[in-house]
Amino acid sequence: MYTLLTNNMNKPNYVVYPAVFDNVNNDGYYTVTFPDVPDTVTDGKTLEEAIKNAPDALAVALPDYKEYPMATSLNKVQASNPGLIVSYVGVDMKAARRKSRDATVRKNVTIPMSLAEKAQTQDINFSATLTEALEEKLGI
Repeated sequence: MYTLLTNNMNKPNYVVYPAVFDNVNNDGYYTVTFPDVPDTVTDGKTLEEAIKNAPDALAVALPDYKEYPMATSLNKVQASNPGLIVSYVGVDMKAARRKSRDATVRKNVTIPMSLAEKAQTQDINFSATLTEALEEKLGI
């Protein structure tokens, strides 16, 4: 397992595990499993989607561990899964923890009535629009 920026060696902030991407007999979908993190599974309609979903699966599963499992070498996992795609998947656990705690809050805002009326006629979601504008303004 690779670790970066850690405060606690048992639970580092960034982890990397080998993942197995399997599309055999899956109707074209790719199933992603992690030999070192049992019962952690995700999938994707395409390989790209499966690769994109893989870090989230780790981010959900790993907080349940008192200590993160040690990662098996990529070569060993490849040898155990001939003909399948095996690749490292990394996840920023610190960012995942922040994301999971990012609850929404209610904010009252004042805008010109003409703007509010025009937005309503176009079915614009005020909360989504404000969130997008704040993220852009803050560079998030």
